[in-house]
Amino acid sequence: MTRKKKFSHLAADGAARMVNVGAKPVQHRRAVAAGKLICQPATIRALKKNALPKGNVLTVAQIAGIQAAKRTSDLIPLCHPLALNHVKISFKVRRDAVEIFCTAETSAQTGVEMEALTGVAMAALTLYDMCKAVDKTMRIEDIRVVEKIKK
Repeated sequence: MTRKKKFSHLAADGAARMVNVGAKPVQHRRAVAAGKLICQPATIRALKKNALPKGNVLTVAQIAGIQAAKRTSDLIPLCHPLALNHVKISFKVRRDAVEIFCTAETSAQTGVEMEALTGVAMAALTLYDMCKAVDKTMRIEDIRVVEKIKK
């Protein structure tokens, strides 16, 4: 028999609520998220040559991802606002995709995985926006948490 799991963001009557983390200890927390933008090899070649119509797309996507991670609690209801110690957006450019990674760190009473996921998602959306004029086949895939640490 499977046990029914309770959702921490729902009160007994089904109303939404922000989880009270006040009694939890402050700990160093780190999360890494990843995702990818699948595109045509010609798009990747143009990206590598910095020859896309909107300019240096990786730098703009990097800034967008960092900004989004910092604004996560403004974007996701019931998400705690966190003072981030560090946010890093990085890319691995493959033949037919751009892999996107976001590392977020904080010292807080709750995790930082939503900030890492938000950073990846916004970086991917920005890449999509900046490449859409040359590639109508793109798709964003596989956004996920790949590491979560608390010390």
